[in-house]
Formats: sequence, structure tokens, C-alpha cells
Amino acid sequence: MDALEMLVAKDEIRELAQLYSRGVDRKDIGLLKTLYTADGIDRHGHHFDGPADEYIGFLERSLPHMHVGGHFVCNHLVTVNGDTGEGEVYAIAWHLIPDGKGGLLHDIQGVRYIDRYRRENGKWRFAKRVVSFDMKLIQPAADHGDKPDPEKDPSYGELLTSLFARGGRT
Repeated sequence: MDALEMLVAKDEIRELAQLYSRGVDRKDIGLLKTLYTADGIDRHGHHFDGPADEYIGFLERSLPHMHVGGHFVCNHLVTVNGDTGEGEVYAIAWHLIPDGKGGLLHDIQGVRYIDRYRRENGKWRFAKRVVSFDMKLIQPAADHGDKPDPEKDPSYGELLTSLFARGGRT
């Protein structure tokens, strides 16, 4: 693999991490299904540990309860060796979640995604994702108005290329 191929692969892998954030934040299960290998594994601490397709099912059941979320990718170190790679993504995960009493909570976490990547059919995917929860802060939240409808997110109407299409990448 020459230097240009290496840079392209790293950029595609970094886009994969950003697409994961978009999929979770937009509650786009179709997109999330395109991001893992068929034999992918996701270890999300005490929340989930198992096959990626079951993790996506877990998200499909869980995300409707979240008022809104934002996953912000920070540092992302990547190595590539042919059609495999590995990396560590530092991220801030912010969720606005029900408090169980009719109110809302800010759930803010500093996380690291420890990833193994594999290129399949020309696309980089997560083969294994292990999440390390390094920091957690929960605080009461003021009223943030109506819960947004992810199906009506303006990005789907304004951004017309396939990268931003609901349901997955082409």
C-alpha cells in the first residue's frame, strides 16, 4: 500500500466513525446496519456486549426514548494494513434522556472507541468496537421543547448527495 492509498484508507475510516455518530444521532438504523461487518462485534460496556446486528437491534429499541443526542468525534488515530486497520476514537457523547419523573437529564460522557476495521466490497466497516467510558456527568436539564422527529431532520432535505441519504451509504 503506497502513501496515497494509506491516506485514502485512513480518511474513509475516519468517515466511518463520523457516519456512526450521524446514524446514532439521527436514529438512522438503516445507516447503522451498513457500518459493521457481518461478523462484527460491539462491546458497549454494561449497556451491550455481543454481535453488531444485535447491538443495532438494541439501539433500535433504545433510541426512540432518547430526546436528542450528539456524538462528537475528537481525536482519531488510525493504522491500516491492507484491508484491515485499527484505531482509537476519542469522543464526547451527549444525550438528553428522560429522568423517569417527567423531566430530562443531560447525560454527558467522555468515551473512547477502540476499533478494528475491515474493508469489505470496497467499504470500510467496524469488525470490532469496544467502548471505554472514561467520564460520565449526569445533570438535570431544563425543558428543551418538543422532541425532534429524526425523520424530518433538515439535513435530509438540504444535503442531496448519497453520503447524507437516510438509510445508508451507497
